[in-house]
Amino acid sequence: MAANRSSAAADRRTRIEEMRRAEQARERRNRVITITLSTVVVAGLVGFGGYLLKQENDKQERAEAAAKAPIEDEKSWDAKKLGRNHVTKQVSYPMKPPVGGDHHQAWLNCDRNVYKEPVPEMHAVHSLEHGAVWITYSGKAAAGDVKKLEEKVGKTSYSFISPVEDQTGTIMLSAWGKQVTVDGADDPRIDAFLGKYVQGPQTPEPGAACTGGVDAKGVPGAAGGMQ
Repeated sequence: MAANRSSAAADRRTRIEEMRRAEQARERRNRVITITLSTVVVAGLVGFGGYLLKQENDKQERAEAAAKAPIEDEKSWDAKKLGRNHVTKQVSYPMKPPVGGDHHQAWLNCDRNVYKEPVPEMHAVHSLEHGAVWITYSGKAAAGDVKKLEEKVGKTSYSFISPVEDQTGTIMLSAWGKQVTVDGADDPRIDAFLGKYVQGPQTPEPGAACTGGVDAKGVPGAAGGMQ
């Protein structure tokens, strides 16, 4: 009887030990699985983060390359030879539209401003000094192109648009010391010019305001929008 009890106890101990070993084996497997999954997840996150970083670096490099790339048929003037004095007497500029020179002390509002009428050149030149790009068009420009350009200006800070009937080109873009002529609103040089010269390296006074100036009639205090 005692022997039977002893044998039963030994069997229970054996089963308990087997169960303990099985539980320990499961715990080890679970730890291995957890560590493996964590490693895979971390590696994936690191890889994805590296991919995003590379994409951002590539984008920045492309933008920098585009900013340095010459724009076809762009005209340039020596910025150092363009006057920057504030004057009240009318200035006769050697180019149309002007790309720099002496100008009025008040700048034209140039933060996404769409002007339906001609604007005073002396105020507009001051806006170019602040890093704005001035888009102008003659009567030869198609109405659809003008609408597209007005919409583009409406989304682009430090830009403004107005008609200039006696300019030589259909559509012209001017920055301080820079100018390019295009025939239509879909010309890729428009975006290239804006990307390169809105507050670009040619700007004599980077960061200067493009709001709080005057409107097309030279009246101070007018804000943005169509005028």
